[in-house]
Amino acid sequence: MKHLMNHEKHYITFNNYLKDRFHDKVFRVSLNAGFTCPNRDGLKSTKGCIYCSNKLSGDFAGDVLDDFSTQFKKGVELESHKWQSSTYIAYLQAGTNTYGNVEQLRKIYNEIININKFIKVLSIATRPDCINEEIVNLLKEINEKCEVWIELGFQTMHEATSLFINKCYTNQDFEYAINLLNNAGIKVIVHIINGLPYETKEMMVETAKYLNQFNLFGIKIHMLHVMKDTILGDLYLKEPFKLLSLEEFVEITVEQLRYLNTNIVVHRLTGDAPRDLLIEPIWTLKKFIVLNEIDKYMRKHNYYQGDLC
Repeated sequence: MKHLMNHEKHYITFNNYLKDRFHDKVFRVSLNAGFTCPNRDGLKSTKGCIYCSNKLSGDFAGDVLDDFSTQFKKGVELESHKWQSSTYIAYLQAGTNTYGNVEQLRKIYNEIININKFIKVLSIATRPDCINEEIVNLLKEINEKCEVWIELGFQTMHEATSLFINKCYTNQDFEYAINLLNNAGIKVIVHIINGLPYETKEMMVETAKYLNQFNLFGIKIHMLHVMKDTILGDLYLKEPFKLLSLEEFVEITVEQLRYLNTNIVVHRLTGDAPRDLLIEPIWTLKKFIVLNEIDKYMRKHNYYQGDLC
């Protein structure tokens, strides 16, 4: 996919991939099926990952009180003032969306892909420890009707950090899930977080190198958000730890990109947090500035995705 890089963008952007694939502007509509998480309901823990809000990473997802059709319609209306489109990705964002019995999941997935004939992809956010053979067989079944992407929260490869953030799954869980999904032909997008407490630049880059050995379709690179009403937020307010500056984030993220091969689509290079909940870093609110700084840095040094791969 090197042809998707150009003078302005020295990495494979999600936007360029979608244009090349669908020849249209694509809406991603976030939906909420009301799933909980094994890290919340007591199966693994009741605390959750320490950075996660009570909305289970679904701060911008649909209203769980609405049915899927209503959520979808509201999501499309929210974006339609920016541009018109007739191609959609339905994104099950909040909670762990493979955490349920197969019949329940089958009903939910089928209901969503049948909302609108222009839904081309069902993207499902989940955890590696909620992927097994039975779930993957269901995903293969759905994938024959509508393309399925699985988004796996991974965050870091480092065991000490994983314990500190209460991730409650291992690299072995991740590798098992990746292999099952790859063998089934399901596209996988992995989320990582830069700036996790006490991680060094070298540790963050090592996570990217680790991921490069797998057959990934995409990656989302986030900056850590310290938010109110989270365990992490409470810890930070009591005893602030060092957070990355914008310049440090740019430098680290670019080096990570340089270790990623060019068949990996970069779905995200910065995240969103509700303005009223964000404690730090405030610079993350200026999303376009963050992306521009990454572009400028790569152009200045003539760096490209994969040039260290």
